[in-house]
Amino acid sequence: MADPQPPLTPPRRDAVDPGNEFRTVLGRFATGVSVMTTVVDAVPHGMTANAVSSVSLEPKLVLVCVERGAVMAERVRDAAAFALTFLAADQAALSAWFADPGRPDTDQFADVGHTTAVTGAPVLDGGVGWVDCRLAAVHVAGDHDIVVGEVVDLGVGPAGDPLLYYASDYRRLQG
Repeated sequence: MADPQPPLTPPRRDAVDPGNEFRTVLGRFATGVSVMTTVVDAVPHGMTANAVSSVSLEPKLVLVCVERGAVMAERVRDAAAFALTFLAADQAALSAWFADPGRPDTDQFADVGHTTAVTGAPVLDGGVGWVDCRLAAVHVAGDHDIVVGEVVDLGVGPAGDPLLYYASDYRRLQG
């Protein structure tokens, strides 16, 4: 009888590299791509987000992680509401548009098709789905806020594949 193999254990390290290695390893987890939107003083604001998750079915809660220094962190607190549009595979350009921190807020929606959700937040045209939320909680976590929203409305878009992000690049489902 062969000796049983010891359990696999990762090599021990004294510290995790806080920079590129962390990003590289976590980048191996494929995520969907969404645009988080809100409106403050009749001005819509948007930001690309991929740290998004469902939290609870009752009540219906979702979360989005927002860098605390980002304009959106303040805007979503001011508005106490936000929407998420889950982008379709052909919407990588929209993701890039809303990921540009140098673009003034007032120009963000000039040429972007959208409708207004119940909370007043924009929902982008062509996404595979969307949720509209009231702000339920904000939790500080490191250099980000975990923004929790209670879903007040939602819908699906046209049939199609979602836009994915993996290993620092946009991807599509293949199957």
